[in-house]
Amino acid sequence: MKMRTLKALLRRRGFCCRPGKGSHSIWTHPARPDLRLVLGGHNGDDAKPYQLTRARKRQAQMADLHSRWE
Repeated sequence: MKMRTLKALLRRRGFCCRPGKGSHSIWTHPARPDLRLVLGGHNGDDAKPYQLTRARKRQAQMADLHSRWE
């Protein structure tokens, strides 16, 4: 998966991005700004396996948060 695809998925799930140093970007969700995801790499780069794992973990934490509210 390319970094641009991963970033687009995060945006669709409500995450916001702020720039970091160099090619890094810091992603947070407005509902849980304390949980952040740091992604390093340019849009054309392939996402590393650990980056995909961390992104899935953050999405699962947000899904768990939403299920508690319902």
